[in-house]
Amino acid sequence: MARRRYGLFVRDMAIDLGTANSLAYVAGRGVVSIEPSVVAIDEATNEIIAVGDEAKKMIGRTPGTIRAVRPLKQGVIANFDMTKQLLRHLILRGSRGKTIIRPRVIVSVPAYVTEVERRAVIDATIEAGARAAFLIEEPVAAAIGVGLPVQEPTGSAVVDVGGGMTNSAVISLGGIVSGRSARIGGDDMDEAIVRYVRRNYNLMIGERTAENVKITIGSVWPLDEELTTEVRGRDYVTGLPKGITLSSVEVRDALSEPMADIAAGVRSTLEDTPPELVGDIIDREIVVSGGGALLRGIDKYLAKETGIRVTCVENPLLSVVTGAGRALEEIDLLEKIATAGRKAR
Repeated sequence: MARRRYGLFVRDMAIDLGTANSLAYVAGRGVVSIEPSVVAIDEATNEIIAVGDEAKKMIGRTPGTIRAVRPLKQGVIANFDMTKQLLRHLILRGSRGKTIIRPRVIVSVPAYVTEVERRAVIDATIEAGARAAFLIEEPVAAAIGVGLPVQEPTGSAVVDVGGGMTNSAVISLGGIVSGRSARIGGDDMDEAIVRYVRRNYNLMIGERTAENVKITIGSVWPLDEELTTEVRGRDYVTGLPKGITLSSVEVRDALSEPMADIAAGVRSTLEDTPPELVGDIIDREIVVSGGGALLRGIDKYLAKETGIRVTCVENPLLSVVTGAGRALEEIDLLEKIATAGRKAR
């Protein structure tokens, strides 16, 4: 009864604080918010103009005094104040603006960030309005989110491909046995497409256009029927608007370098894994989550590179935040897995 009354005043939250997108999970309600990790600020007044979806629409389209920024880069905080505003926005969205008691919040972080970077996330969460803040490593959260037996003495392999970082890990007994955090992800894929179009067509395109190309026709494995899309930008030579037709074969070529780096990280993780756990992974397969799991053929590509079966989970964008939310709802699991915490004073 006391817990039920407590729930009327506060709903604990889990937040997947990503480079490209941030998600919020509220205990008892599930995922309540999926928004781009973007904050728009008026530099003349230092006032926050927009956060999330509204701010992303402003990228590349703002006047000189308004700047749309991504407060996180490669999975870690690049702008503390902007990150705090993003977290405050997510906490308010999750509480519907009615929270009397501030919530406990668990935030996912890459597996191999520094202690300073971890402390920055905790401090930003507390200052954004949390009563207490905890951290959970993204591969562990993703494994919980997709239902892998992370607390058992068996090996579970997870590759979480995010916007700014790819985490690969082998997990057993609630902890990471071996893993890699490569500072490469969806944003690097977008940049690779931008470079390819510039190099081969003398065409300048923006990151949003490159992202749309990746979503529309991007693949890392030959398709049964190759795709094409029209791309528009500015000609480097004439400076005038220009359009081209880009194929999925070309995009695959553009993505070859970042994908090779991701595969190298996964192989290194497997090479460092004890032989007993490798047997478990061969039996169970490698699980891919995060936005990168939506890239066509990534499971077949990684299977070829590792020699192990690979599967992409359903709703890969939700894996990390769902796992963090489950850890928050099960206090015993939270105590075993949360890596650090702090309460507001």
